[in-house]
Amino acid sequence: MILYHGSYTQIENPRIIIQEKGRDFGFGFYTTSIKNQAERWAVRSARLRSRFTDKSENAVINVYEFDEDFAKLLKTKSYPNADLDWLEMVIRCRSDLNFKHGFDIVSGKIANDNVGETVEYVLAGIMRKEDAVERLRFEKINDQICFCTEESLKAVTFKSSYIAKSVNWREF
Repeated sequence: MILYHGSYTQIENPRIIIQEKGRDFGFGFYTTSIKNQAERWAVRSARLRSRFTDKSENAVINVYEFDEDFAKLLKTKSYPNADLDWLEMVIRCRSDLNFKHGFDIVSGKIANDNVGETVEYVLAGIMRKEDAVERLRFEKINDQICFCTEESLKAVTFKSSYIAKSVNWREF
């Protein structure tokens, strides 16, 4: 299976990325099977990076081969739907930077801007989890695959990269 990672640079050797705020499935190296989604991430990443470097940055899409047979040897978790289990994982990972779920690879829906707002409502106690899941049934939610351990990174092999020409933001 082909996976994509959007960035402002070519990444031949993926690594676990640890940041100051929680991510949907914890710290890791995030990819997607959706090319357009990776292009959108790359453009966003390049724009953010440009603010810090004060120069124009390229939107780079990295392409990887995912070794699904190797991944079967690892501890994985898949969330095919934005259901209550998925929401609880996202809330836990986003709210507790020290939380370790114990999976090598986690795949599932991505909490994009609209979904992220719903998650924030739950975190703030404004919305019940059950109501949030019901609300999310109407959202178009893309996918993500997070490689959470060094061992899991052995399941992805860099193939190539390219610079995004342009992205229609209205498509997402």
